[in-house]
Amino acid sequence: MRVLDAQESFFLARRPRKDSPHTTAAYRRDLAGVTALLSDVVSAPPDDLLVAHLTAGNLRKAFGVFADTHAKSSVLRAWSTWNQFLTFCVAEDLLPGNPMGAVARPKTPPLVPKPLRGEDTPERLLAAAAEGVRKARDPWPERDVLVLALGLVAGLRSAEMRTLTLASVVGRPGERRLHVAGKGNRDRSVPIEPAMDRIIEQYLESCRARFPQGRFDRGSALLRDRHGEPIGRGGLEYLVRSCFRWAGLHDRVPSGANLHALRHTFATRLAEDGASASEIMALLGHASLATSQNYIEATARERRAAVAGNRTYVSLANLPSARRDDDGL
Repeated sequence: MRVLDAQESFFLARRPRKDSPHTTAAYRRDLAGVTALLSDVVSAPPDDLLVAHLTAGNLRKAFGVFADTHAKSSVLRAWSTWNQFLTFCVAEDLLPGNPMGAVARPKTPPLVPKPLRGEDTPERLLAAAAEGVRKARDPWPERDVLVLALGLVAGLRSAEMRTLTLASVVGRPGERRLHVAGKGNRDRSVPIEPAMDRIIEQYLESCRARFPQGRFDRGSALLRDRHGEPIGRGGLEYLVRSCFRWAGLHDRVPSGANLHALRHTFATRLAEDGASASEIMALLGHASLATSQNYIEATARERRAAVAGNRTYVSLANLPSARRDDDGL
């Protein structure tokens, strides 16, 4: 059987899992990237690659080249994708065994939370956005505040924000919640307080004023760009990044975090305020309790570091050792 045909069968078998389009696209990229390298290894075009070519030796060579041009996280993800694909091939009797066990993979990097630095940073960021300090082509402070709040007090990921609709806001006044279509089809419900409810209503009022002829039924996207269309991934990232910059807080954002730093700040503050790992897991839509536990452990380390940095501790360390007096008292 051809490798490309086996891959299509793999995706067909996964359809009942209802993977998100983002997940499916990532799987296809991982399979295609390594398949192209396998093609070079066996000196055959991708269309002519057979499942029989998927040996441990060939895969080791292909992944060796892949690792030279990709980050550790990308190699790890590709390894996982191919491991799932080849497990499928074994289950379908296309291979006698999964050769990925003989292909080295990077160690899984530990999760290191990346919240915003500075105790008052979230409050300053929200206040600056509400004052309209962001000098956009078409300023829209109501939307800026809502986007920041969705990360800081609801813990949403970028993709989760973009999939929100007007129907995502459910419940009676005073008992509102957000229905979130989470990663890996793990839907969850996030309670929102009246203050957040008010921010959503102010944003919707601004939408109706900006787009009087716009479509605002229950299935409409909640977050819009300045043309009234559903906001894209790049537009959302740019919005948050520019909010940091115009608020003068860009130096408080951990490298590589940006919008995700809002979510990490939400989780970290939950841990600081005593939330359990299971509560954090439910509110953030984590697949593993261990992921949620990382926030609690990171918070404990930061508290110990803060205590150790106390100036009084420095003085205590410099005290001379206590000496007994002549009476031995």
